Amino acid sequence: MAPANAQQTQQQPQVCAPAGRKVVDAVSGWLRVFDDGTVDRTWTGPPEALPLMQPVPPYAEPRDGHTLHDIPGEPNLRVYLPEVAKQSAERLPVIVQLHGGGFCISHPSWLMYHQFYARLACAVPAVVVAVELPLAPERRLPAHIVTGVAALRRLRSIALSQPDSDNDDPAAALLREAADVSRVFLIGDSSGGNLVHLVAAEAGRNGGADSWVPLRVAGGIPIHPGFVRAARSRSELESKEDSVFFTLDMLDKFLAYALPEGATKDHPFTCPMGAQAPPLESVPLPPMLVAVAENDLVRDTNLEYCDALRAAGKEVEVLVNRGMGHSFYLNKYAVDMDPVTGERARELVDAIKSFVSRH
Repeated sequence: MAPANAQQTQQQPQVCAPAGRKVVDAVSGWLRVFDDGTVDRTWTGPPEALPLMQPVPPYAEPRDGHTLHDIPGEPNLRVYLPEVAKQSAERLPVIVQLHGGGFCISHPSWLMYHQFYARLACAVPAVVVAVELPLAPERRLPAHIVTGVAALRRLRSIALSQPDSDNDDPAAALLREAADVSRVFLIGDSSGGNLVHLVAAEAGRNGGADSWVPLRVAGGIPIHPGFVRAARSRSELESKEDSVFFTLDMLDKFLAYALPEGATKDHPFTCPMGAQAPPLESVPLPPMLVAVAENDLVRDTNLEYCDALRAAGKEVEVLVNRGMGHSFYLNKYAVDMDPVTGERARELVDAIKSFVSRH
C-alpha cells in the first residue's frame, strides 16, 4: 500500500525472469514471486514515480531544521532530530514510525516517507524514530509485530543506557539526550496503521506498564490503516481505482502474502474489530487518532474500526481527509504542486501536532 494520485502514463518496462526461475505471481509494478520462493522488488511501474522510492542518506549537518541519523541494530532505526532539541531544556516526545507497504514492500529511507516525517519532526516538534520492518512473503506476520515491539524495547534500552566513550553510538547518544520516552506515540501508514494497533496492544499485554518504565506508549496514530474484512466493503466496491499505487488486486495479494498461511482477511491482524479478534474492551490500547481518507478503498472498514473502538469505551479521535485517496500525503509531487492536496497534508500535520500536545 503506497501513495495514490500518480497516474500510469506509459508502458511498464519488461523485466525478464532470471535463468532457471519462473514467475508464479506478481503485483503490478511492485514485486514478482518466483517458483523458488525468491522475490524481486524492482520497480516496474511508471518511471516518474521512481524518485519517491529513492533512499535518502543520513546527514549530521542540519537541513530544513533537523538532522537525520541511522542507528544499526535489531531492528535498524532512523532518527529525525529537530534542531529545537538542542535549544530546549525539555526533552521532546517520540514518534515511532511503522512504515506501510502492505507488509510486503517499501523502506523507511524512501523519499516518500522522508519528506513527510522530516516535516512532522519539525512541526510537532518531536524526535521521529522510523523502524525498518521485515517484509512478506519471506517473513509473514506476526514478524512485523515482533519487530515493532523490539523497536520499543531498543528505544527503552537506549534511554536507560549510560554514556560510554568507547561503545556509545553517537546517534544513540543524541537520541537519549533529546527523547522523552515517557511520551512515545506510534504512527503508521496503511499496513503500518494496522501495526500501530497491534504493536500497542502487544506492548500493553507484554508485562504491563511497569515492565516498560521509563517508556510509555502515550498514543497511537493509524493513518489510513489496512483494516479489511473477507467480504468486500461498500467503499471497496464503489471507490474508483485511479492509480497503480493502491488497487484491490494489490490489497488482496499483499495480504495473502503477509497473513499466516491459510488465514483470511477476517484475521485479527487485518480485522481487529471482527469476530475472530479478542473483544476490543479487553485490548490494552492508548488514545488513538485515526486518519481516514474520504476516497480510500478501505474507508468504510476504517470507519468501522473507529466505531468499534468507541463502542468498546476506547478514546479515539477521527480525522477525515476530505477528497483524498490512500496515503495521499506521501506523494511529494502532489503535496507540493496541488493546493488542495497540500492543504490536506497541512491539516494532517496540524492534527497530529495537536494530538501529541494533548497527550
